[in-house]
Amino acid sequence: MIFGLKKILITGSNGLLGQKLIKLFLCKNDFEIFAVSRGENRLNNKKGYTYYSMDITKQDKLSDLVNKIKPKYIIHTAAMTNVDACELHKKECDLINVEMVSTLTEMSKRNNIHLIHISTDFIFDGEKNSVYTEKDKPNPISHYGLSKLKSENIILKSNIKYTILRTILVYGLVDNNERSNIVLWVKNSLENKKEITVVTDQFRMPTFADDLAESCFLAIENDATGIFNVSSNTLLSIYDIAIEVARAFNLDEIFIKPIKTSKLFLPAKRPPRTGFDLNKSIKLLKLPVYAFGDRLQIFKEQIAKYESTLSQN
Repeated sequence: MIFGLKKILITGSNGLLGQKLIKLFLCKNDFEIFAVSRGENRLNNKKGYTYYSMDITKQDKLSDLVNKIKPKYIIHTAAMTNVDACELHKKECDLINVEMVSTLTEMSKRNNIHLIHISTDFIFDGEKNSVYTEKDKPNPISHYGLSKLKSENIILKSNIKYTILRTILVYGLVDNNERSNIVLWVKNSLENKKEITVVTDQFRMPTFADDLAESCFLAIENDATGIFNVSSNTLLSIYDIAIEVARAFNLDEIFIKPIKTSKLFLPAKRPPRTGFDLNKSIKLLKLPVYAFGDRLQIFKEQIAKYESTLSQN
């Protein structure tokens, strides 16, 4: 234990956002970092923080961990996010996305913890013709969206100190992670000259994982509570996102084939359009907002640096 530092617990630390958070908070001087996830720690750098390998769906283990650490902040990134898997395995989805949040909320209430929770655009039906504000009424059309709305409502009814960050289509690069995301999927497919079908009738504002991690820090730094939208400021169809990725990495667009969502016969429905109004986050979180194309260039630089490091080892 290091006295004088603010203790922070990051759940789901092996995931995309979890890894970004550890790297970000390691650059800050006033935090003692604790991380928890399943399996071995996937970060290459294992110094400067404490890692726990644990199945935090086990409520007693999760409660014991929180009681042991007594963090000032919990950033809860662990979730079941595969929309179709959530539709097909609703019980497992609720265990991870709802019951785990209920446990964390109770522990936060008992220990006076500021809970920072990651939510999603999928709590909306996507039928609004303009961007969504934090005050718009949710209406999920998938079980994933419903589970995330239920977790929000648990927090809202609890009287704890909380920050809910709603985000859209997160992408980024992490250490030793087998899971892909929209940008890496398109990039890797086109590099291998593999044809991909991409929907033209779903519109999103993609979120760079580094920016989402930064929003978590800003919530703490600015003592910002409530619900906030976090994404880029660029609303694009998934097809146009793929085209931008191809152009950013100088790859052949010919392998990108357009398709309508209805032709894919997916288990879960998707909201057609989920752009965000970011004004509240800009004002209260002090969140810098970027265009998708600008962040793609930063992402491209990160990949080049990462691949260069791998080639040297």
